[in-house]
Amino acid sequence: MSELFRLATVEDAEELLNLTLRAYEPIRELGIKFPAATATIELVKENIQNSRCYVLESDKKIVATITARTYKEITNWPFLWWFAVDPLVKKKGVGSKLLTWVEETIIRDQLGEPAVTLATSDRHPWLIPMYERKGYERFFEVDQGEEGKGVFLRKILHPERYELEKHKELQKAN
Repeated sequence: MSELFRLATVEDAEELLNLTLRAYEPIRELGIKFPAATATIELVKENIQNSRCYVLESDKKIVATITARTYKEITNWPFLWWFAVDPLVKKKGVGSKLLTWVEETIIRDQLGEPAVTLATSDRHPWLIPMYERKGYERFFEVDQGEEGKGVFLRKILHPERYELEKHKELQKAN
């Protein structure tokens, strides 16, 4: 089995749309309105072109995807979203492998960022505990009315750098 981590290209859009819609079917059943849950080909292409959309290929087939982008309204750290794993390979560590690769290789080592963030809905029955098991901690919540709360989580990837950045931010504020 050959595996390849890489950035997605517009040529991957159809395959990514198919994978995403199948992966997000349980989200739609829960009535949670994540953009990826009702993605269109245009939205997938926009995500690929305007963010850093990564894929994990196994034997030349995309089995997982995750996007890193900025979300300056909430955080200065990179923000992960649009995380999807092919339902045919769920519970085999594929998603964890891609998530860890993006956290460590891209965000921590290449970009030099001390932390990473993501968000989910408090209405989702297992995502928050899953991310907490992977080292994420809640740092912000936003009330979305009928939709419940949006829960933002952060994972510190480099503690020394994180503390230094926090210290610099405090000095700026004073």
